[in-house]
Amino acid sequence: MNKNIILYSNIKNDDRFIMTQRVGEMLSKYGRKTVFCPAFTEEEEVITPPHGYKTAKLEAELQNAEMIITFGGDGTILRAARAAAETGVPILGVNMGGKGFMAELEAEDIQLLEEAAAGRYKTESRMMINTEILRSGEVLSSDFALNDVVVKGDNKVIDLTLYSDDQRIMGFSGDGVVVATPTGSTAYSMSAGGPIVDPSAKNIIITPICAHVLEARSFVLVSDKCVSVEIGSRKHNPAYLSVDGGDHINIRSGDIIKIYKSERFTQLVRLTGMSFYKRVSDKLGERA
Repeated sequence: MNKNIILYSNIKNDDRFIMTQRVGEMLSKYGRKTVFCPAFTEEEEVITPPHGYKTAKLEAELQNAEMIITFGGDGTILRAARAAAETGVPILGVNMGGKGFMAELEAEDIQLLEEAAAGRYKTESRMMINTEILRSGEVLSSDFALNDVVVKGDNKVIDLTLYSDDQRIMGFSGDGVVVATPTGSTAYSMSAGGPIVDPSAKNIIITPICAHVLEARSFVLVSDKCVSVEIGSRKHNPAYLSVDGGDHINIRSGDIIKIYKSERFTQLVRLTGMSFYKRVSDKLGERA
């Protein structure tokens, strides 16, 4: 029995779920059963689903899913990746947001979904990272990310010391630091001046944010290293941690943030055969 294809839609990008409806109709012509799951909804929010669908929870549908098709930007893909990381269900992104570096298709390429309906697609595995907040040696919270973990001062500079395993990398005052996966190298890390890394690589990328020292540079580490970010005590300014652009978690002087390769992973569906380098150059407005 064929598994379902989940249509995971962000109403902020897909107004009235018009594109979702179109894709659902296209897939049904190939005998594929689809399930509609809205993204970024509050419990009390009332969603009017596309005609012929009922709303379903993404997490409840994953065990019987072949694929998730997202309609939105990279944030929608990140939300789907967090839910699907335990099951390995692959994700195919339809970009209806901004840059959409992770998305495979633009809205005008939607006809290519016929290839997915026929099962003619490849998947690409992406590394994820775990993060822990330690205070006085105790783990306060833990999480995982596909893109990045950001430690940042709350409107003021903070002191940070960075380590790879037990080896000190650098210390500086500045706005913060981004610790990213290769997938996340084209997100906040790139905006902060970090390198663009092939997403199939296995690395951990450290990029300071507006460091107040000329020697501060990005570092690209092998994936078996554990990165530690120590919040200094010289400047008792408020700071926070954010995982994949999510909610801010307050941290303070003396806290240590540990980031290391996760056993979880994300699979992205590839249909077009477009290289990563062509995709990035197109998204950045350059000629290929």
